[in-house]
Amino acid sequence: MRDWDDAYANMAHIEGSAELPAIWAKRAAAYRDAHTVDTDIAYGDAPREKFDIVWPEGTPKGLAVFVHGGYWMRCDRSDWTDLAEGARAKGWAVALPSYTLAPEARLTEMTAQVGAAITAAAARVKGPIRIAGHSAGGHLVSRMVSADSPLPPEVRARLEHTLSISGLHDLRPLMWTEMNKVLHLDEAEAISESAALKRPLSETKVTAWVGGDERPEFLRQAQLLGMMWQGLEAEVDVVVDSGHHHFSVIEALADPESPITRAFVG
Repeated sequence: MRDWDDAYANMAHIEGSAELPAIWAKRAAAYRDAHTVDTDIAYGDAPREKFDIVWPEGTPKGLAVFVHGGYWMRCDRSDWTDLAEGARAKGWAVALPSYTLAPEARLTEMTAQVGAAITAAAARVKGPIRIAGHSAGGHLVSRMVSADSPLPPEVRARLEHTLSISGLHDLRPLMWTEMNKVLHLDEAEAISESAALKRPLSETKVTAWVGGDERPEFLRQAQLLGMMWQGLEAEVDVVVDSGHHHFSVIEALADPESPITRAFVG
């Protein structure tokens, strides 16, 4: 059998990756100190059912949402605040939600929580909505535009584009990994939570973005969503961003003129 643990082992294949979490946290904290950010806005009763909003100058063009990754088991919205800069500089209010992590929550619950977070943020910011997520966050935002989306119709109607960055869209291989001792995925949930195995919302627009130097499994996952959703009343683009690994691929979200920021907020 294929070594699925190695297939998903991003840090093991990136030099210096052990230092990255401390770098992310320091960079994000400095950004919060320098910008207008509303923090700890509750969208539910659970401790991690909160989001932050980074505000632009003047009236926002709309709402941009970034959902963090961490294999549904780790990380927090506060690690990534600086990645809001590209969208913020272009005039968007940027919401960054957290959600309950495994093993306290199953993926089905996380999908519902992210839907609730986007809905709560949408009540605070008028205009169009664009959503993005990285890795596990890419899975969660792709679930927002699946046919059984947890978003209410009025929020779906405002949703212009979904950007899944290094997203996981077929979860069945995760059942054969050590991390499943924490995720507790069974076949029924792996199927029901796999966006690639579902119909997309009609006329949805999605970009599956992945680094060219990522693990082959992440390239496959991006291409799979494109293949499965094309022809199902969805507009799907697959972008392979050459020269980037699983973590460097999101850094240009902090640049308002970067291609990935344009994919995020236009």
